[in-house]
Amino acid sequence: MADIEVAPSGVERAGEVLTPDALGFVADLHRRFDSGRTELLARRARRRSEIAATGRLDWLPQTRDVREAQWSVAPAPADLTDRRTEITGPTERKMTINALNSGARVWLADHEDANAPTWANMVAGQVNLVDAIERRISFDGPDGRRYALASQRIPAIVFRPRGWHLTERHLTVDGEPASASLVDFGLYFFHNAARQLASGSGPYFYLPKLESHLEARLWNEVFTHAQAVLGVPHGTVRATVLIETITAAFEMDEILYELREHASGLNAGRWDYLFSVIKNFRDNGPEFVLPDRNAVTMTAPFMRAYTELLVRTCHRRGAFAIGGMAAFVPNRREPEVTERALAKVRQDKEREAADGFDGSWVAHPDLVPVCTAVFDGVLGTRPNQLDRQRPEVAVTAADLLDIGSTPGRVTSDGLRAAVDVGLRYIESWLRGVGAAAIHNLMEDVATAEISRSQLWQWVHNQVALADTGVLVTAPLVRAAVAERLHAIRDELGSAAFDAGRWGDAREVFEQVALGERFVEFLTLAAYGRL
Repeated sequence: MADIEVAPSGVERAGEVLTPDALGFVADLHRRFDSGRTELLARRARRRSEIAATGRLDWLPQTRDVREAQWSVAPAPADLTDRRTEITGPTERKMTINALNSGARVWLADHEDANAPTWANMVAGQVNLVDAIERRISFDGPDGRRYALASQRIPAIVFRPRGWHLTERHLTVDGEPASASLVDFGLYFFHNAARQLASGSGPYFYLPKLESHLEARLWNEVFTHAQAVLGVPHGTVRATVLIETITAAFEMDEILYELREHASGLNAGRWDYLFSVIKNFRDNGPEFVLPDRNAVTMTAPFMRAYTELLVRTCHRRGAFAIGGMAAFVPNRREPEVTERALAKVRQDKEREAADGFDGSWVAHPDLVPVCTAVFDGVLGTRPNQLDRQRPEVAVTAADLLDIGSTPGRVTSDGLRAAVDVGLRYIESWLRGVGAAAIHNLMEDVATAEISRSQLWQWVHNQVALADTGVLVTAPLVRAAVAERLHAIRDELGSAAFDAGRWGDAREVFEQVALGERFVEFLTLAAYGRL
């Protein structure tokens, strides 16, 4: 323990999760696997350079045998066979209870994009997860309202740790910050693997931001080692991988193969996927420039290719295909706005169910009935659509890279929206709130990533606004930043505005949207300001 240092969290029950044995387990994971993590991050950089030089991606020739062979992932445990509605959200205590009471089949307990990684948030989240699994979680709100579980029967909990690129500065091992992925995974697995098995469930995970099958291989090595150390039967872990990077889209078979003893499925992480497309092809000319964010729907040709390939790949391998996020937040004060938005959510879920997805994501409890009803209509009494193999789907590399045919334009409204949402989200994140309701949408880090990366791409590719003909330049964006901050001050009032983190948000936003060098993840730039 002398080589493990942990910062105070201020969380009342921190000692229940930051125990000597748990910290020793995390330290062991870090010492065994962090060098592999850093090597894979270096590989990411080399691959990005190759993409910049060629403007192309293709299937890997060295893994052709894996793609062509007949194999399947391990059969799903009972409580993961029906995933028709999954609710996502951070592990904040009240939101945890609301998710568990939502009626969804699965709760994605998020320590990643929907959770600002203050040390207090990360530790309190682990406490809340233990209480949720023990069915003893409750919360007394400041308004006097008490929140508690409505039933001892709760959704299957699938925990999402942070991605490989992040570290946790509040927990150091041998003098260096530990891998945030291994901190999150290690604490959760140490405290909850046996608890979940005793409750009839298991240690289930969502794996974010993977860029290659080699990164999946490293996770599989972590799972194998962790199970052996704690005496958990091999193959107990189940992992669903978010295909939210364009490079991972070319390695879906390989990712499932590496995790096949622990794999559960793949998810279409649509917002981060768009960010990845922009990030990887930002230097490759106008054919890779996307229009306004709101114009890029799931019916765009390259997005259709990605989702159709995902369903076909999953079902061929006996894995579940989980659809993308419905982020709308119902507003009871605006019934007409809410009804129009619900109609769009319903249409989106109908498309996914018709395409063969086994379930989909929502961000708010009020959307659970909508998503469930759509999948009920297609599934009936069946738990999933694994029998829909989709052999007619034939996706080429050119289909996945057909960015230029995306309908839509780059407009003044789109530029202002990117600035507005990016600023609002980063300010919320810096205050420790990672799931932010902005303009009736539940936004997470992917929102700000798309906003800032689109602006960077527009500036560096000398894109002209379709409605005015004006070039998108750094001064134009800075002027929009100043205008939006003035409008937000008027909206909030001077006192509330001055109490926020708007100055820091502006500096971070301009750094990641307008810097000469593209910052790989805005959270890397902003983490030091938390």
